[in-house]
Amino acid sequence: MLKRSALLALFVFAMAFSAFSAPAPTSAQQATNTPAPTPTTVVADSGSGSVKITYWNGLTGGDGGVMQKMVDAFVKENPDIAVHSEAYVWDVMFQKLTAAFVAGEAPDVFVLHTAEIPQFAELGILRTSDDMFDTNGGTLPFKDFAGIQATKYKDKYYGVLFDNHGFGTWVNLNLFKTAGVDENTPAPKNADEFIKLATKLTLDANGKHPDDPAFDVKNVTQWGTAIDWARVQFESFLPQFGGTLISEDGKKVTINGEGGKAALQFMVDMIYKYHIAPDPSAVNGYNGFQAGKIAIMPTGTWFRNVLVDQHPEIKWKPWPMIQVGAKPATWVNGHVLFIASTLEDQAKLKAAKKFVEYLSNHGDMWAAAGHVPARISIQKTLDEKTYPSNILFGQGFQNYGIFEPQSVNITELTNAYDPEITAALNKQKTVDQALNDAATRMQAVLDRPVR
Repeated sequence: MLKRSALLALFVFAMAFSAFSAPAPTSAQQATNTPAPTPTTVVADSGSGSVKITYWNGLTGGDGGVMQKMVDAFVKENPDIAVHSEAYVWDVMFQKLTAAFVAGEAPDVFVLHTAEIPQFAELGILRTSDDMFDTNGGTLPFKDFAGIQATKYKDKYYGVLFDNHGFGTWVNLNLFKTAGVDENTPAPKNADEFIKLATKLTLDANGKHPDDPAFDVKNVTQWGTAIDWARVQFESFLPQFGGTLISEDGKKVTINGEGGKAALQFMVDMIYKYHIAPDPSAVNGYNGFQAGKIAIMPTGTWFRNVLVDQHPEIKWKPWPMIQVGAKPATWVNGHVLFIASTLEDQAKLKAAKKFVEYLSNHGDMWAAAGHVPARISIQKTLDEKTYPSNILFGQGFQNYGIFEPQSVNITELTNAYDPEITAALNKQKTVDQALNDAATRMQAVLDRPVR
């Protein structure tokens, strides 16, 4: 049972999430200016076994359908276990999860991201997972998990890393043909190559490019590139220029350093200097790519489902995350499978562990959701023709992926600087103003007394 102090902290945390948390982007559409319709809460009961476990997640997009197939396959293989699943959009999921622990009605198994581990670990919600791995008597091969260090907090491992998901680059080859660009053109290696290529791929109604004095920026028929999820694209460019969000010890905000300024300035320049990307407040990059208006778009692993399931007319291929700074880097996160710290019923605990192990061992099924299975051995089994983006992005995540810094305040920190990034991209603030304001707001969060 959670102690009274922990329960009080959970209640305060739930209220804070409600007050500070902006609606979390769904897998179907990551925080673009025209949000996707709010998905309906999905509830499902699978199997009829005598041992029933509850399972909560925030997989309400296309990945939710893949997950349900995995749950159904699990109960078919384990007829003695039934699974009651509930899926909510992430911000609702966070609030319901904390409230459920306060009420003593926590789910047995649930999904969070690596970034949220410090917050929930401090509240006592998460069960340590060392006993799940072969390094401590379990069955899961510890060394087979790419990015597993992101699940370590204060020398303990929490949960089982299920996938690596993050930003890569999606290329619409149909628009290469329209612009007269060879579809076999390799991915640009630096900012200059990227700008030149995106310039060739940007056309106005008269077929003019942005480097032509007659180019009509108000009448563009196709764009070379675009900004989809601004905060995450910034977090992908930030380490390329040597920047960080906060200091390594977590005490000082560093977002407004030279690296941050260079990263955000490049994004602003794409729109207003080079005219290779539209104003994100006016043109939805996520939808624009689907509509055949954007040639090169950095966005997440989850976009695979959109293209495969909804847009067979688009001839596409993946590239690694565009490199515009001195070194390659990209934003990475991970879905993590957790067992509740309060689960004491031994039959349910055994079933919960078996369920988590099953999902981890069948990451090849999860690849259909677009994400990269955390298990390296499973990544190696993926078919290149079926999963080109999973394979390519997965290699990038292992080589130069950057997880968000571990902080118990990560949600408030991202909510503090997210609108400042948007303000700069909308020309409401200069880059310096936006990042300095972001730093002030973030530092106030870090400096707040711990209660």
